[in-house]
Amino acid sequence: MDLVRSVLLLMLWIKVKGLDYVIVHQRWIFVCLFLLPLSVIFDVYYFVRAWIIFKMCSAPKLHDQRVRDIQRQVREWGKEGSKTYMCTGRPGWLTVSLRVGKYKKTHKNIMINMMDILEVDTKRQVVRVEPLANMGQVTALLTSIGWTLPVLPELDDLTVGGLVMGTGIESSSHIYGLFQHICVAYELVLADGSLVRCTEEENSDLFHAVPWSCGTLGFLVAAEIKIVPAKAWVKLRYEPVRGLENICKRFTEASENKQNAFVEGLQYARDMAVIMTGTMTDHAEPDKINRIGLYFKPWFFKHVENYLKEDHTGVEYIPLRQYYHRHTRSIFWELQDIIPFGNNPVFRWLFGWMVPPKISLLKLTQGETIRRLYEQHHVVQDMLIPIKHLQSAITCFHQDIHVYPLWLCPFLLPPGRGMVHPKSQEEELYVDIGAYGEPKVKHFEAKASTRQLEKFVRDKHGFQMLYADVYMDREEFWEMFDGQLYHRLRGELGCKEAFPEVYDKICKSARH
Repeated sequence: MDLVRSVLLLMLWIKVKGLDYVIVHQRWIFVCLFLLPLSVIFDVYYFVRAWIIFKMCSAPKLHDQRVRDIQRQVREWGKEGSKTYMCTGRPGWLTVSLRVGKYKKTHKNIMINMMDILEVDTKRQVVRVEPLANMGQVTALLTSIGWTLPVLPELDDLTVGGLVMGTGIESSSHIYGLFQHICVAYELVLADGSLVRCTEEENSDLFHAVPWSCGTLGFLVAAEIKIVPAKAWVKLRYEPVRGLENICKRFTEASENKQNAFVEGLQYARDMAVIMTGTMTDHAEPDKINRIGLYFKPWFFKHVENYLKEDHTGVEYIPLRQYYHRHTRSIFWELQDIIPFGNNPVFRWLFGWMVPPKISLLKLTQGETIRRLYEQHHVVQDMLIPIKHLQSAITCFHQDIHVYPLWLCPFLLPPGRGMVHPKSQEEELYVDIGAYGEPKVKHFEAKASTRQLEKFVRDKHGFQMLYADVYMDREEFWEMFDGQLYHRLRGELGCKEAFPEVYDKICKSARH
């Protein structure tokens, strides 16, 4: 009876204050009461479905049928006169990107319901997956049979298609490169409805052009990705470092050391950071085990910060899969802005098993008011910069946006002919600087401040991840990215009438 009375009082309060007011000023109420339970239901459904399909070995047969259906839809679009561009029919709110693409309402939606792991080939050391299979699915299956991806991007909901057509990175990228560099084959349905497979040897130009193209060369229907043997634990060493010059020097040394299987930095202020280095192992010291993925454990970035506050190094052993998804529960540190008390021990013990809310559901329910507030008072950006410019880059981030913590993740960028490669024809070590949060500078203005960052990145021959808001004009965009191969293939494959150019698909001006 008390519960019913409480719910009625809550509904009355929402009615008096207005739904917009509650969602903006007390969003945690809506998230805790509605989105967390819904997120649990989503996760259970997709996990059970994927497990059943893989165990019954029905995925390959269903896959071929789904591919033929996509080909049929594309050919029908052609017969109807190719009047509009095509895009995937997946709703925009289901993507992890915070960007709201409005092109879905005007383009021809091609339905692509492909979310299965098709085959694990341990002899060739590859896994073949459909584009909507996500990292949570992939890690759950692979680690259970003793394998893993060399580069396994952090958040559970990141899909293979998004990581191929966009990009992906993890703390092992200083050895293996970006997600695209562990892919060995793509299968696409092209603008004419044909199915094509591309590898380094077969249709090589298309293979190099697909990454970062954001679905503007064809529809991805499958990818083959390298796998490597997995071990049970990650031995992780935490090292607090002070002084910007010292941070950059130590981080670069750790990134250049290939004995480190994992390298990551969390920068909590301009002159304070914790640098983490890890290796895989099958044996753990029992008194140093930390199962950080358990629902009642402190958020990882808060746990790491303790090493800085107490000013001491440390070593822990973390289960491999829990290490891969160490930032998932707190969505890096974004969840502290949505549920301010989310890291409180009482909340973690009572409700931590439901965390995090699905990013897709947060987007679906945010409304225009919150979207505008986030756009003007919130930064979500990943800038990829040569590691030799790390010190000046952190200084630039500090002056222009002043968002902390910053995520530092090194990666090796090999030479190539796609949209993203080093200026020279030699591999180069880069760093991803991730800024997620509320800017603390008084002069912050979303467009002007982001454009300042974008100019700095262009001047250093760096790159901006395209899931975020991009404010560059067309000329600036193609100064940052190499469009030579991309534009040639768009002409040869008939893409200009079928898909928008990548700039028009992702830039701010094209979405309003």
